[in-house]
Amino acid sequence: MATTSAHALEPLLAECRKVIVGQPQLLNRLLVALLCRGHVLLEGLPGLAKTRTIKTLASASHTSFRRIQFTPDLLPSDVVGTLIFDPKQLTFTPKRGPIFANLVLADEINRAPSKVQAALLEAMEERQVTLGEDSFRLPDPFLVLATQNPLEQEGTFPLPEAQMDRFLFKLRVDYPKQDDEVEVLRRAHLTGDEVNPVVDGPTLLAAGREAQQVRLDDAIRTYIVRLVQATRPGHGKPWKGKEQLRCGASPRASLSLQSSSRALAYLQGRDHVLPQDVVDLAPDVLRHRLLLTFESEADGATTDQAIAQLLSAVPRP
Repeated sequence: MATTSAHALEPLLAECRKVIVGQPQLLNRLLVALLCRGHVLLEGLPGLAKTRTIKTLASASHTSFRRIQFTPDLLPSDVVGTLIFDPKQLTFTPKRGPIFANLVLADEINRAPSKVQAALLEAMEERQVTLGEDSFRLPDPFLVLATQNPLEQEGTFPLPEAQMDRFLFKLRVDYPKQDDEVEVLRRAHLTGDEVNPVVDGPTLLAAGREAQQVRLDDAIRTYIVRLVQATRPGHGKPWKGKEQLRCGASPRASLSLQSSSRALAYLQGRDHVLPQDVVDLAPDVLRHRLLLTFESEADGATTDQAIAQLLSAVPRP
C-alpha cells in the first residue's frame, strides 16, 4: 500500500527539484508536513531560498496559495479578514482575508507585532476563523508555512511559546554545499514557471489518510513518550550535570512525533515505523518546544545539543 502511494507522490518532488537545488531533507520534511497537515516554521539567513522553496511547492500542487508579507504596520484584519458595513442592507458582511487558502506563506513572520501573530492562533489550531459572531472553516488541507531570520532581531517580535508549539516542525535552512551553489548559478535564469502542478488537494488528503494507517508498534509509542517526558522538569533528566531545560514539551509533541514518523515511513515505502524514524524527526519536532535554563544559555548551549544528549541517553526499542 505505502510503496505504491509513495511513488505516486514522487512527481511532486520531481517538479520541486526543477527549481530547488539540494536541500533534500527540507523538501522531505515539507512533504511530511503536507501529509500530516502540520504547520512548518523555516528559520535561516536571507537568500537561502526559504520563500522560493515554499512557492515552488505550492506551484507543483493544485492548491490555492497566498503569500502574506509580515510587516510592522500589518493588522490582524489584513490576515484573517474583517466585517464590512453595507449601508444599503444595514448589515455587516464578512470579508475574508488571505488566510483562506490551502497553503499560506507567512513571510518573515516575526516582522509583525504580537497582535498580528496571535491572529493566526485560532486558524492554526482550530482551522477556522471567527469574524464577528460567525466562524468560517478554512479550506482543507490548510498549512501555515512561516519563515523568519534567526540573526537580525532589531525591529522584530519573537513568536510566543504558545504559537511556536502549534508548528509541527521548526526547520533550519543552512548554506548550500559548493556543488549545489554552482548549480544554483547555473539555474539562475529559471523563474519557477517551469514547475507544473501534478498533485491536487484531494490526492494529498488521501495520501495523508493512508500515511496515518502505517503500523506503529506500542514499543515505539512508549519510546516517543519517554523521549518527550524526559524533557520535562521533575521527570528526571537522562543526562548528567546541571539542569539544562526549564520548560519541556507537551503531549502535542508526542502526537506530532507519532504522526510525522508514520508519514516519514510512508514516504520511504514502508508499512511500519522504525525507531530511527523517531530519532530522525525528534530535532525538528522538539527544538522549538524546549526552553533552556538561563545558566545553559550563558554557557552557549543549544536546544539541538540537549536533544542530541537526550536521544543518546534514552534507550531505543
